[in-house]
Amino acid sequence: MEPKFAASESAAARERNWAPAVIAAAIVIAAVLMLWLTSGRIKPDAGSSSGAPDPYAASLPITELAMSEAANMVGGKVTYVSGHIANTGSRTVTGVTVQVVFRDYKKEVAQSQRMPLTVIRMREPYIDTALLSVSPLKPGGATDFRLNFDTVSPEWAGTMPEVQIVRVDSK
Repeated sequence: MEPKFAASESAAARERNWAPAVIAAAIVIAAVLMLWLTSGRIKPDAGSSSGAPDPYAASLPITELAMSEAANMVGGKVTYVSGHIANTGSRTVTGVTVQVVFRDYKKEVAQSQRMPLTVIRMREPYIDTALLSVSPLKPGGATDFRLNFDTVSPEWAGTMPEVQIVRVDSK
């Protein structure tokens, strides 16, 4: 009777040995997948721009660039890039997409992100922003803008990012 008991104990021990290996493999796969997804979100573009800027961008000079940071309610920080945009052209601008490039200490791209330009509509009691579709920029007009970044690459050198207009919607 003892040999039967020893054989069944040995089979149970072999089955238990697979569980830690399967769990470890699942953890490694999940970690690799998480790193891959995170790196894809932080560095979607390899260069400062993946296409030629919109021809009307020459009529929309961006000046007075400034940066600031603030703590958010969940203990993180938000990075702001603010500036001034003018419309020296002949069309009413209803949308602007910018490419914002944050560089590392080697001057290589740490983060590149396309986003809609949001203009400041009101400053008190807090800064309120809106898309240009809500508050169009008429010919000869000018306004301040703010771009919000909840996450900035840890490789960023802390220098002023490059802001380039890549798309303009107008009427």
